[in-house]
Amino acid sequence: MPLVRIDLVRGRRPDEVRAVADATHRALVEVLGIPERDRFQIVTEHEGDHIVALDAGLGFTRTDRLVMIQIFTQTGRTTQVKQRLFRVVAQRLGTLGIGGEDVFVSVVENGPQDWSFGFGRAQYTEGALPVPGR
Repeated sequence: MPLVRIDLVRGRRPDEVRAVADATHRALVEVLGIPERDRFQIVTEHEGDHIVALDAGLGFTRTDRLVMIQIFTQTGRTTQVKQRLFRVVAQRLGTLGIGGEDVFVSVVENGPQDWSFGFGRAQYTEGALPVPGR
């Protein structure tokens, strides 16, 4: 059950914003094996000067096509799976004309006790939902 935050520089058409969200979700389904309807995304557009994303000293320049993605998910995925996810997200966004220098992805892990899907209940810990990967 990933929760995905996608931050973009304002200026894309609504269909372009949706295409970024769709491409990100397809990568999660492919790599993490989540169900198609297990989709929770928050897409936020910002003025260009409200996102600061330098190159961390890697020697490249980002553009106004920047996409920053935070994936909140349960712990337990290997480094290899995460690296594959990074590659697949970049590849899928590349088909939309977003260069690799403009794809920033971060995975944040937590446990089943950290999720409530509604009604003030922790559905994983109560047994109402199966814990992914267990």
